[in-house]
Amino acid sequence: MIRSLLIANRGEIAVRIIRTARRLGVRTVAVYSDADAKALHVRQADEAVHIGPSPARESYLVGEKIIGAAKSTGAEAIHPGYGFLSENADFAQAVIDAGLIWVGPNPSSIRAMGLKDAAKKLMDAAGVPTTPGYLGEDQAPERLQAEADAIGYPVLIKAVAGGGGKGMRRVNASAEFADMLLSCKREAAASFGDDRVLIEKYILSPRHIEVQVFGDTHGNVVHLFERDCSLQRRHQKVIEEAPAPGMDEATRAAVCGAAVKAARAVDYVGAGTIEFIADASEGLRADCIWFMEMNTRLQVEHPVTEEITNQDLVEWQLRVASGETLPKRQDELSISGWAIEARLYAEDPANGFLPSTGRLDHFVLEAPKDGFARAARIDAGVQEGGSVSHYYDPMIAKIIGRGEDRSSASISLVEALDGVQVWPVKTNAYFLSEAVCHPSFIAAEIDTGFIARHLDQLILPAQAGDDIWNAAAAAMRSLDFGKPGENGPWRELEGFRANAAPDPSVALQHREETRLAGVEYPSACADHAAIGQELVIFYEGRAFAFRSPGSAGGAGGGAASDGTMISPMPGRVIAVEVRQGDRVAKGQRLLTLEAMKMEHSLAAPFDGIVAELHASEGAQVTEGTVLARVEKGE
Repeated sequence: MIRSLLIANRGEIAVRIIRTARRLGVRTVAVYSDADAKALHVRQADEAVHIGPSPARESYLVGEKIIGAAKSTGAEAIHPGYGFLSENADFAQAVIDAGLIWVGPNPSSIRAMGLKDAAKKLMDAAGVPTTPGYLGEDQAPERLQAEADAIGYPVLIKAVAGGGGKGMRRVNASAEFADMLLSCKREAAASFGDDRVLIEKYILSPRHIEVQVFGDTHGNVVHLFERDCSLQRRHQKVIEEAPAPGMDEATRAAVCGAAVKAARAVDYVGAGTIEFIADASEGLRADCIWFMEMNTRLQVEHPVTEEITNQDLVEWQLRVASGETLPKRQDELSISGWAIEARLYAEDPANGFLPSTGRLDHFVLEAPKDGFARAARIDAGVQEGGSVSHYYDPMIAKIIGRGEDRSSASISLVEALDGVQVWPVKTNAYFLSEAVCHPSFIAAEIDTGFIARHLDQLILPAQAGDDIWNAAAAAMRSLDFGKPGENGPWRELEGFRANAAPDPSVALQHREETRLAGVEYPSACADHAAIGQELVIFYEGRAFAFRSPGSAGGAGGGAASDGTMISPMPGRVIAVEVRQGDRVAKGQRLLTLEAMKMEHSLAAPFDGIVAELHASEGAQVTEGTVLARVEKGE
């Protein structure tokens, strides 16, 4: 067994790997950037090495620094986690050439599966079914447009070097193709350094089915069954589950068998995932499921597979990298129960899912219990007192509900999501809970369009309802909430009535609204926490802040009513599409920001003229920065 391990990653996956390594007695070395100096994975590792400034391209993506850290600390092996350099064949080879153990597949396998067009050709030759599309070398926009027109719309443009939902655009009509192609190529070049694309037929009722495979250096390859990752937003997985709803044994055997065949075609070693797209218009059928791509690493959603197979996939990785055979044969693996994972993001669903960054003044995630056992698993990458940075992916935790069947796993997950308490950073906890509770999800009527189709039902208003106001009033009275040495500003504004007992209500301010709220019978069973001069009510995954009337509130971002365009988050300006003095129409895109690896466009709030422009391509901006101003005009 490997005795010492450097983890070339951060956040949740670094913490996850440390947990297994510690159980196996393996010494761990963390690496960190400036932004992560006090991060949870740094504190949990046995040793930590600083590798550079906060931007990933200057730290986590610099292979030489990571290999140097491994050498200087005496680490025997490097585990890449997921993202960053995990699917970089040149880095994997450099690790091996440095005399270190690479906890991952052979560089040749990464290269074979790293380019989507080449991988599909390889799978065709291996007899694995693939989706119809264009994989040609001619990347001229005119040729790509012609091929898309011939395939028939809708089509999907995909970066050949892509992954993680980056570099993908759905095109519904020929007139949209040129703009979508330009956007896709720009994102692909920024994310992968390669702007080449392929084109696939877009399946109208698609389900994302993937199979966990594992190989060793002794020629053994097994699968650990399938996962359904159909609930996605902007091609990013949001909720994953195992096994796949509606998958019969014959279809499972066919799909998992194809996955093993795909892994054998590239002499695969280690953890990998074969991703398929299924046309679910008539249920899951083996003849309507096609290969999409292979991820040559451990997946974010690997916990659902661990929960239904009772296996530790990180332990499998370390044992295989140490030269051991796979811990289990295929006939020793089986499915037991159900597991559903939700990705907890630091983002604001009520505000267009904008990233939310800053210090975690309050951070509580509690797994519900089923008897004495935990009914949910929580894999977190942060803790209270830490911070969420705009430099990296906004996922801060994964919450996994488990149970004997899909219904009980869903209940466990919802209970855990409803108990999320995070402040002042915003999260998507309630959004995830609403999705799992939606009648269509309960009925397993799911596909990759689920979230877009039901979005209006999944996003709740940011304003507190009457029950939350009453709960806040009750909490404030019970806490005598106010400044030290005072009787509490809330008590001073209790209702007074002549010749009658005082009205049992409290004056509160929430956002821009002030009212007297009753406290006798709060209908919401909510938790609360006093944080600074705010009382925060936590209810079903949501957070509502209350203050003394007249206290200052927070500022927002986007377009103000006077046409001022304000940066809603810290980030980098990647495109400016207007000049000062230009006439613009309502809804016209003015500029685009990039933060947490996602693009966010700001559009004109009304017809008018660009009176001021303070943004330039490549500029780093902070939250609240005035970027432009549009004046109404004829």
